[in-house]
Amino acid sequence: MDVVNQIFAFLQKEEIRNIELFIVFFLASLVIGRYTPSLIKVLIQRLSPQRVTGIYAKLIDPISGLFRLSGTIFLISLSLDFLKEYRGFYRFIQFFIEISLIISVAWLASRLFRQLVRSYGINIVRNLGYTADDLLLVSETVFNVIVGFVAVLTFAKDRFDLVGLLTGLGIGGLAIAFAAQKTLEQLLGTLVLYLDRPFIPGEYIRLPANSQLSEEIFGRVESIGLRSSKIRTAAKSTLFIVPNSILANLQIENITRGKKVMVLLYLDFNKKLEEREKALVKQVMKESTDSLFGIDPGSTNIALQENSEEKNSRARITFFILGTSENSIELRKRLLELANEKVSKKLKSFGIEFVMEEPNVYVESPVTL
Repeated sequence: MDVVNQIFAFLQKEEIRNIELFIVFFLASLVIGRYTPSLIKVLIQRLSPQRVTGIYAKLIDPISGLFRLSGTIFLISLSLDFLKEYRGFYRFIQFFIEISLIISVAWLASRLFRQLVRSYGINIVRNLGYTADDLLLVSETVFNVIVGFVAVLTFAKDRFDLVGLLTGLGIGGLAIAFAAQKTLEQLLGTLVLYLDRPFIPGEYIRLPANSQLSEEIFGRVESIGLRSSKIRTAAKSTLFIVPNSILANLQIENITRGKKVMVLLYLDFNKKLEEREKALVKQVMKESTDSLFGIDPGSTNIALQENSEEKNSRARITFFILGTSENSIELRKRLLELANEKVSKKLKSFGIEFVMEEPNVYVESPVTL
């Protein structure tokens, strides 16, 4: 009996020791996870010591919070091994830790790819001879879809047969399709609206009159339901309920997303410009802005002023950036920064040097209804 009691006491001590180790490693994960960006910086320094500052500032620093979160959850997931003796509790907490880890890593991958595109993708696309326009925005969307798909597969592994489930749904879907064709048509229209996102609640849209709509509709989207969407008209304040299957096939004019941002650039030259130099500055700036994707054609206005006291010249350039979302506007701003560098090099080649006032001024332009 003494031997049995000693073995039982030892096992109890072993279990207590595992709990203590888990608590220690859990607390250590919270501390070490905060230094994940610094550890990555050290890794980058080993791989590319000459470019570590630029790479870290462009890719890691803007999303350092996500790196800390993902690193902390990853370390916590490793510390769960000490709880395997408690199967019920282990499986319960493992579920939440794993799903948190998958979501945080997927989110981190998405944001990291966006930073990579913003920092290096534009130059790569241009060097390949292509125009850096919405192609980069599309690539972000495709990458996010792939990341989401991989995340779902990772979560489904060892939990349920995803392929079998999709196969069963496919066979069952064929049977349902014949029985509820109209209902499925509405649901598919809803799916298209949610995936393509031509509008969201709160935005103003215009729908043309056609065989399915007796009159043109202009109003504010109030909601997007499973079967139909509700649009509050601007003039009468009446509520139109339009089936999503019809909206999915219409040419929709989104008024709210007609974003237009006015840009103000100030160039200070170190001397008074001659007439020939003024003409050259106007020509270079005009060519640069007109060739830049996302600039409102013909909106560029260049005004040159003379400063008699300081004996130099100043140029004020104004134009409009067009975009459909915040992401597209930010991409246009990045393209503008690269265009500014190109203009600077070109004018310096003609012996014209200037200092650009920082930062650039961006003014939101109201939407014309």
